[in-house]
Amino acid sequence: MSSLIRFTLPLVFACWAAIVSAQTGKPPAATSTPAPAAGAMGASAASVAGADYRLGPGDSIKVQVYQNPDLSVEARVSESGSVNYPLVGAVKLGGLSISEAENRIAQALRTANILKQPQVNIVLQTVRGNQVSVLGQVQKPGRFPLETTNVRVSDMLAAAGGVTPTGDDVLIVSGTRDGKPFRKTVDIPALFQGTRGDNDIVLAPGDTLYVDKAPLFYIYGEAQKPGPYKIERGMTVLQALAQGGGPTNRGSANRLRLNRTGPDGKVVTTEPRMTDPVQPGDVLFVRESLF
Repeated sequence: MSSLIRFTLPLVFACWAAIVSAQTGKPPAATSTPAPAAGAMGASAASVAGADYRLGPGDSIKVQVYQNPDLSVEARVSESGSVNYPLVGAVKLGGLSISEAENRIAQALRTANILKQPQVNIVLQTVRGNQVSVLGQVQKPGRFPLETTNVRVSDMLAAAGGVTPTGDDVLIVSGTRDGKPFRKTVDIPALFQGTRGDNDIVLAPGDTLYVDKAPLFYIYGEAQKPGPYKIERGMTVLQALAQGGGPTNRGSANRLRLNRTGPDGKVVTTEPRMTDPVQPGDVLFVRESLF
């Protein structure tokens, strides 16, 4: 009898499958484990921030306690680095990694005799703390999160889209280190030419990177393209004249005048040589030819 059942059951299922396929044009659905929801496959703010990300003021978190939904809470890290947790009060989480914050809340629940063995999970929902400001002559100025603990100047400058054509070759990093004001001038070209040295420093929360406008010189008179121009590093009078397109048909490269403001604020006029360096604020005047 059992052998007959084992023989007939597959035959019955095959006939049923054939009938369903003939009526619907589709094979019957196979039984399988349900696929995870799309949201479960997406990257959370915690995964974006990295495992070594440390919580800072403004971060939004969701605290979940296994088998204790009443103890689950969504909170924002305050400016003092703490969150208010039910039945416990203020818990200091600022500066802690996600795993350290989970252990801190679990310890608080044990200390308050609320749970003996709490299993705490924290999800980082919004990254707002531990930010760095990038301002001035960059493509995308704004505030950017420190996603790891070793973000350097070159990383943050790349995140801001790099320097604009009118930006300077140096940037200023300002902030605090060990509770004291911190300020450093960074050579931007050195960051990307293999000579970083101590320029590519590790950034700290609250740092500000500022790129000023590049120093300018001015050319006018009988120049093809008079106007202001960025001073390139090591620029000479000859190169400055070339930036302005050279002299017109009426002008002469041998009849130049350079107006430069001295330390006392007075303007000094000279006839420069082609190899003389150009300084910020110089005004180059191309005079007419004598013939």
